[in-house]
Amino acid sequence: MKKVQIKRVYDKPSPRDGTRVLVDRVWPRGMKKDKAHIDLWLKDAAPSADLRKWFGHHVARWKDFRRRYAAELDKHPNAMDELRRLADKHTLTLIFSARDEEHNNAVVLREYLAGEN
Repeated sequence: MKKVQIKRVYDKPSPRDGTRVLVDRVWPRGMKKDKAHIDLWLKDAAPSADLRKWFGHHVARWKDFRRRYAAELDKHPNAMDELRRLADKHTLTLIFSARDEEHNNAVVLREYLAGEN
């Protein structure tokens, strides 16, 4: 697997991003589709609405969120295979909209793809 990186959708796109995959279930607020430069929107790689609402970006729930989200990802092997296939070819950038750059689904997803979860 080549490089998998993460980036906020609100950050300026770069040619070094490679394939840009949005991994949020809902479209980011205030972001026009043509400005986002998204190559693929993979909703099955995003946390369920219930899990996202439960987490609510409360850092105290981070450990449980990671465990629950990884369990959800296990139920979407086709989406995970698609991401791994893209990452095998070239740089893959997982795009997310959360403000917290350390505690969000893209961080967990990158670890999951690397087999760290």
